[in-house]
Formats: sequence, structure tokens, C-alpha cells
Amino acid sequence: MTDFPEKKDLNIHFAHSAYRLAERFEARETGISCFQTWDREETDARMGEAAVAVMSGFWRNDYLDEPSALRFVQVCAAGYDQFDQAKLAMQHVRLANGSGVNMNAVSDHALALMLGLTRQIHVARDNQRRNHWRPMISDLAAREDELAGKTVMIIGMGAIGARVARLAKAFEMKVIGVRRNTAAIASQVDEAYTPAELPGLWPRVDFVVLTCPLTPETANIVDGAALAAMAPTAYLINVARGGCVDETALIEGLRAGTIAGAGIDTTVEEPLAETSPLWAFDNVILTPHTAGETRQYEENVIDILLENLDRLWRGEAALYNQIV
Repeated sequence: MTDFPEKKDLNIHFAHSAYRLAERFEARETGISCFQTWDREETDARMGEAAVAVMSGFWRNDYLDEPSALRFVQVCAAGYDQFDQAKLAMQHVRLANGSGVNMNAVSDHALALMLGLTRQIHVARDNQRRNHWRPMISDLAAREDELAGKTVMIIGMGAIGARVARLAKAFEMKVIGVRRNTAAIASQVDEAYTPAELPGLWPRVDFVVLTCPLTPETANIVDGAALAAMAPTAYLINVARGGCVDETALIEGLRAGTIAGAGIDTTVEEPLAETSPLWAFDNVILTPHTAGETRQYEENVIDILLENLDRLWRGEAALYNQIV
């Protein structure tokens, strides 16, 4: 990138409502100028000032319609479906995502949701609030369960999905991986299949874990037909994007007992409306898109950013996690 500013001339715009990116970047003492905006209005006002933007949810594609110094966007998350890639390429603005930045956090969270549902931790917490000591249970179907021996199907075998697979194997589970290139994951899973083979897989699994990006191919990949095909004892775990699940079909399936329950970190609309039925299901553990949020998050984003800045200064064609 011949028109990318030298280090002494570079300014970086961090834009996020909560993550303390500029503060943690300045602690690295790189000598690079930076600033942070904390809301949409402030971000809009200062968007054209910097050659590098580090952001995710605040992004708007119409930023590209105005004169700007922008040359590179480092997404501070794995998802990048909000970015118009063709428009970025036309404006000669490079784009890289944060894939792997929350690999440990999100895969830990997926296992936590699986364990929470099988061990009924959410039920125990509700009982705690009511000062209720639950007696021993005779009904086998009502008892807590174990992960060992269960089958988990992971849709999206990138960095996060691969780590979910490793953790699941540590819990002595059978792992089915779904990815277009099955050869790339053959050594990581017990069985590997392409998305086209999903119809025959839904009935076989105890858990479906979504760790895929939201793309036209994965939008509503778990729809009414998929839920109907799953065993009534199976659970859905979504740590991907809300749009990967037909939310109306999921609500109907939970009401009908089509599946045993769900662990949900992402929803179609966020924040989730107070009127959504998802809040009230006893067999749902709902977290507010916090799977990737840990005390290490900012440092992980900055590690990727600095790697890509070095590549841009060296004039390399390929970025780390390059999208455009």
C-alpha cells in the first residue's frame, strides 16, 4: 500500500462504546498517535480524521462516500458482515477482521453454556434465589446430565470451532465438524462433513454449536426444518450471530418441546427486546453477546492491529486475517 502513512504520520481512530482500546494502545508506548470515540455521534464527527480505524459495531458504509484519510480498517471482532467489501475495495481501503481475538473466550463460553444446561446451573441459581433446596429426583429425564459420551456437531470450524472441538474431546464427547473443506478439519474431529450434508446430521447429535460467521450461506442455517429434525433431547448453542438461527422457529420449537433447550449469546436484534419470549424460557440460558468479552480482549485486538501495521509498512500484499 504505497499511500499508507509512515509511522510518524499515522493516526489511529479507535471506536467502541466500552472497550478501552486507545488507553491500552497508549500503554504499549509505540509513539503512534491515536484517539477514541465512545458513541455513534462522536464517531461520525471524527471518522475522516485517521488513516486507520479500529471498530466494529459503529461502522457505517456511507463513511466511504465522504472524503477521508481512511486507508485501513481493523475490525475489533470476528464478524465483518456489516462491511461493504466491494465498496471498500473500490475506495482502496483495506479490511482485516479480528478472527482469533476471542478464540479462548468464545470457546470457553460455548462449553460453559453446554455445561450450564446439562448440569442445570441456571435452575440451581433460580432455586438459590428462592431459598429452595431441591430434593433428589426419581425422574431420570429431569435430572442433571453428563457431557461424556454425548455427540456435539460444530458448524464453523475456524479457530473458535476448532478449540470447541478440543475442549469437547477433553470432556470425552464425540465431535462432528462441519466445514466446506472437510480435509482441513479431518484430524480435529471424529467425523467431518460439508454443509450440504447437514440434513442427515441433525437427528444424530446431542448438541449443535454454531461458531460460524454470518454469511448468505449461514443465514438461518438452523431453521424450522433443522429444529424439527433434531432430537427432543438435543440443545442448540449459538455463540456465532443471531442471524444464523431462525429466531421465530426457535421460539416455536422451544414452546413445543422440539428440542431440550438452548444456550444463546447472540440474537437477531440486539439488545434483545424486553418483549421477546426468549427471556422467559426455563430451558434457555441467555447471555447478552458477552461470549468474547474478557479482561484480555483489548490486548488481543492490539496484537493483531500491530501485526497488520507492520505488514502495511513493509508493503506486504497479505494482511493477517485479511478480508479486503
